[in-house]
Amino acid sequence: MSALSSIHVLLVDDNPNMRAIVAAMLKSVGVGRLTEAEDGAAALELLGQKAIDIAIVDFRMKPMDGVAFTRAVRNEGASANPYLPVIMMTGHSEKSRVTEARDAGVTEFVSKPVKAQTLLTRIEAVILRPRPFVRSADYFGPDRRRTRTESYAGPFRRADDAAT
Repeated sequence: MSALSSIHVLLVDDNPNMRAIVAAMLKSVGVGRLTEAEDGAAALELLGQKAIDIAIVDFRMKPMDGVAFTRAVRNEGASANPYLPVIMMTGHSEKSRVTEARDAGVTEFVSKPVKAQTLLTRIEAVILRPRPFVRSADYFGPDRRRTRTESYAGPFRRADDAAT
């Protein structure tokens, strides 16, 4: 039995061929339950109906893309699970797109063509090394700082920085 057999993944991509490829990868690494959706709007409906552990979403979809989906998930008032780990996958990995996804609250990022090992690494990261969530005036989501440097002496910009 795989360590991932109890994980329920929501796979969201408007391309049925890509969904089939990624679904096969997820099953090959032992993911136990998989639910698929064609776009962000359908995925949001499913989040209200099922207990999902991780969402893997495409960046570009219509009518609701992966960034809009992530923003809706992070909206605490209307979301079934604002803390849901979201792994964004895209063939468009320019820095501006990565930054846009990060600023929407994406937990991890993977570029297409997706490799099974890379996907597994991102899944392990959200399970084994979850980042704390932060709230500011214009952001709610996983801490965008991946590392903490103990010797950092620069300006602190968060209220809780003084406590660390």
